Amino acid sequence: MKTPKPSLNALRAFEATARLRSFSDAANELSVTHGAVSRHVRSLEESLGIQLLNRNAHSTDTTPQGARLAEGLSSAFNLIQASIDQLMSGPITLSCSESIMMYWLIPRIARFHQAHPMVDLRFNMSSGPVDFSRENINIAIRLSTRDVPKDALKRDVVDEWIGPVCSAEYMQSVRIQSIEDLGRASLLATKTRSLAWSEWLSASGHANTGLQVADSFEHFYLMIQAAKCGLGVANVPKMLVRDDLSAGTLVAPFGFVPGPNKVSLWIAPYRGSRAEAVALEDWLVDELQKSEKSHHQ
Repeated sequence: MKTPKPSLNALRAFEATARLRSFSDAANELSVTHGAVSRHVRSLEESLGIQLLNRNAHSTDTTPQGARLAEGLSSAFNLIQASIDQLMSGPITLSCSESIMMYWLIPRIARFHQAHPMVDLRFNMSSGPVDFSRENINIAIRLSTRDVPKDALKRDVVDEWIGPVCSAEYMQSVRIQSIEDLGRASLLATKTRSLAWSEWLSASGHANTGLQVADSFEHFYLMIQAAKCGLGVANVPKMLVRDDLSAGTLVAPFGFVPGPNKVSLWIAPYRGSRAEAVALEDWLVDELQKSEKSHHQ
């Protein structure tokens, strides 16, 4: 007699529980009750005759056999979803920080629309973790230091070049000509990149001279605006100030150097294979690489 095959619902419930390490989170993702997920997983264990999960008060971890099954199921469900997505039309969503959106993407995005006028492109403003399924995100621009979501493809594209910038008037008034002159300047930083100055000193081959930050901002775009208004010297990625440097509203007294981070793309496991998403990925890589090449000109 043939062994009955596990139900698709039971396999889906187990895969979600193993991936999220929580019956409750799996239930939310699948839009069913906690009890339904628990019963599906228990029936799967009984039908296979093996324990798949170790249950405790704080999390739900897989056994070695459960981990192997979960990995195979995740790949299978991803393939099914990718096959469906390739047949579907609809908007694609790009996630990036507010600063990248304001200073890098918006000045360039018209070129993407001109090349791909039929693509309905939408945006998600964030710089932290990504839940590709819940947020319907196709691609995210992130730094290489971030932990990549499980099953997502990470593509390191370019080095992040960093350096100090300020208004021309501020540079003249403080007489900034050497690294030592920064000691009498008002140094600006962001709370999300508190080590920016020490990272730049290290990357540019200078000893950490004990420079002290005078003011810290929540976001890069606030700090950049403060530097443009003559409030001090900001240490920033060049990709955020390229246009201000070209316009002369900011100057870079010491140029830029490759920092410790890379600019990366995270590609969604389910939605990354759509033709529109592939077009967006290729365009982003091309634009980022053009920006990187300009550092050597």
